[in-house]
Amino acid sequence: MAAVESIAVESGVADAEQVVDPWNVQGGADGKIDYNKLVEQFGCSSMTAEIVARIERVTGRPAHPFLKRGIFFAHRDLEEILECHCQGIPFYLYTGRGPSSEALHLGHLVPFMFTKWLQDAFNAPLVIQLTDDEKCLWKGLDIDDTRRLARENAKDIIACGFDVNKTFIFSDFEFVGGAFYRNIIRIQRCVTMNQVRGIFGFTMEANIGKIGFPAVQAAPSFADCFPHMFGTRRDIRCLIPCAIDQCGDPYFRMTRDVAPRLGQLKPALIESRFFPALQGESGKMSASDVTSAIFVSDTPAQIKTKINKYAFSGGGATLEDQRAKGANLDVDVSWKYLNFFMEDDSQLAKIGEEYASGRMLTGEIKSILVQVLTDMVGRHQVARAQVTEEVVDAFMAVRPMHVV
Repeated sequence: MAAVESIAVESGVADAEQVVDPWNVQGGADGKIDYNKLVEQFGCSSMTAEIVARIERVTGRPAHPFLKRGIFFAHRDLEEILECHCQGIPFYLYTGRGPSSEALHLGHLVPFMFTKWLQDAFNAPLVIQLTDDEKCLWKGLDIDDTRRLARENAKDIIACGFDVNKTFIFSDFEFVGGAFYRNIIRIQRCVTMNQVRGIFGFTMEANIGKIGFPAVQAAPSFADCFPHMFGTRRDIRCLIPCAIDQCGDPYFRMTRDVAPRLGQLKPALIESRFFPALQGESGKMSASDVTSAIFVSDTPAQIKTKINKYAFSGGGATLEDQRAKGANLDVDVSWKYLNFFMEDDSQLAKIGEEYASGRMLTGEIKSILVQVLTDMVGRHQVARAQVTEEVVDAFMAVRPMHVV
C-alpha cells in the first residue's frame, strides 16, 4: 500500500529522535520505538485490555496472539465496528499490497495473517488492493512487470487461507473504473495541493501521478466502489488493518477527513507495531535487500543463515556478560520475531524469562526462532503451491458476491 508522511518524535534523549516515515523506521538513541509517543502524535487510541476482552466476547473465540501481545496496539473507531457487529450491522475489511518483489517477506505477511483471523472471527467480506500502479510511479517499475508481480503476490496472499466466497482481490490496473473511478475523482476534488504536500511530503520534482495517487488508495474505504459486492450502499463501515507506518494513521486521516464531505462513512483502523528488519528497529526491511528480511520463498538453509548472521542480538557481548546481566529483550530481534510467530504463550514467556535472566544464550534463542520460522515458511510454501492461475482468477474475478 502507498506510503505516507514522515513523523519525527522526540525520544526524550538529548539530540536524538525516533523517525517514522514510509522509507525509514528508526528508534531513538536507545534503539527503541516509543509507541506511546506515536499514539499521542497521531491522536489515535490505544488498544486496551477491555477492548481485547470485548472482541473475545463478541466473536466467541480467543483473541489472536497479535491482540493479546499488543502487536496491534492502536485503533480508530474500532469500538464502533464492534457495536455494528453486535447489532448485526455488516462491515467489511480492506487491506492491500504494493507489488514490487517476487515474494512477500514476513513483515508483509503479518497484516494478512491478522486480516485472515478477522475475516474468520467476524465472518466479514474483504477487499484486497494490489497497487501495481503505485509501484510504477514510485519505484519506476515497468507496467507489465508490476502487473505480473501483482499476480505473484496474490498467490502468497491467497495462501494465507482467505475465503474466496468473501474475498475480492483486485489490481488497480485491471479494476479501476466505473463507480471506483468516480469516487477517486470525488476524493481528489476535496484535497488541495497544499494538503497533499503536507501529508506526503511531495516536492515540485514529484511526477503528477504521485500527486493524484492517494485518492486511489483512499477510495476502497467506501463500499460503493464495489457494486458487485455492496451495490450502491454507503452505509457499510470499513475496517482497515495496517501497520502504523505503511499507509497507516496519517494516510487514512486524510480519508477520514474527506469521507463526511462525500456522504461516506469514515473508515476505522486497527494498527500494528513495526515488524523490525533483521538488523533491528533502526533498520527497515526492504524487498531489494535480501539480508534485511526473511522471505516466504526462503529455504531452510537461507532462514538459518539469515537469523544466525544478521538478526540483531540484545544479548551480552561475551558469554560472561550474558550470564551475568542477561539479554535486553527490548532490542533483541529474535525475541521480537518469536512474539509475532510463536503460538504457545507459556513457552514464549519461559523463553523470555530464561533469556532475560542470562540462563539462555543468544545462540539458543536463535536456534528456536530458526525452527519456528522454518516450520511456518514451509507450511506457507505448501499452501502457495496449491494456488494455480485459475485460483488467482477466481479471487480476482468481478462476480456477484452475496456478502451482506
